Amino acid sequence: MSIRYGSVLAFGLIVLGLAIGGAQGQNYPRGPVKLIVPFPAGGGVDTAGRLLAQQLTKHAGGSFVIENRSGANGNIGTEIVAKAAADGYTLLFTGAGYVTNPSLYKKVPYDPIKDFEPIALMALGPNVLVVHPSIPAKSVRELIALAKSKPGEIGFAGAGSGSTPHLAGELFNQMAGVQLVHIPYRGSAPAMVGLLSGEVPVMFLPAINAGQHVAMGKLRALAVTSLQRLPAMPELPTMAESGLPGYESSQWYGLLAPTGTPADILALLNGHVGKIMHSAEMRARMQEDGLVPAGGSREQFAQHIKTEIAKWAKVIQASGARVD
Repeated sequence: MSIRYGSVLAFGLIVLGLAIGGAQGQNYPRGPVKLIVPFPAGGGVDTAGRLLAQQLTKHAGGSFVIENRSGANGNIGTEIVAKAAADGYTLLFTGAGYVTNPSLYKKVPYDPIKDFEPIALMALGPNVLVVHPSIPAKSVRELIALAKSKPGEIGFAGAGSGSTPHLAGELFNQMAGVQLVHIPYRGSAPAMVGLLSGEVPVMFLPAINAGQHVAMGKLRALAVTSLQRLPAMPELPTMAESGLPGYESSQWYGLLAPTGTPADILALLNGHVGKIMHSAEMRARMQEDGLVPAGGSREQFAQHIKTEIAKWAKVIQASGARVD
């Protein structure tokens, strides 16, 4: 009797737990939801985050508010979310630094796999390999040949050590067998100034920043770093088409929650992001900004994170790139 009663009681508790969890999702959100962006206002991650927050507020029936908590290349804001209550009201909206920081720093105050639940991959932001007009190369193959003839003499600009443009260049060096020299700047804006002036003649520039300068003839675009061509620049070949099969380097933007957040809330948010990113309005907006809408399942985002961590760890180790 006691065993049977215990089994019935345990089953009842499980059902009650599921009912409570379901109720959490049905009533969510009951108040403002904070999306912590671990980078300064005005940058690419912040811009994408504000766009998503605006759309979530419209579709999810609650208020989604951006809060910038920058510092240590994203580590400060990420730690805040890792230690936040796992109730769905404090989320992390971040980018590629999330998967590169564990290799760039001796120690980070969070575990990107254990401390977070992936919600949804919002979009990918490919780079464009551009050169100043003073560089005679008109294709990736010609740039590789030029770099091989001048090992260690041609620089490429980066928005600081460990930034996406920096690591894209290091991946290029390794796959092409060349020695372009990374010239770090204090952020994207100074790097752009150095590139446009010809001070540093090569850069893996976010597509969102490249189009206008290429159209005006201030820069020459050689290839896009995504696996497929960009609808915004259909004439521009991929790096793979240009002689480097398998090359891919993109900024990415995604939404995560502290581990322990109720599964139904995570599923609800994933569904909202998927619908938002596949709407005609957002697809048009993403194309204008040189972004590729993503969406997909939580499991796909989790695999993306694991793959990116392993990929960039090898690049960082081989290049010797460090932040601390």
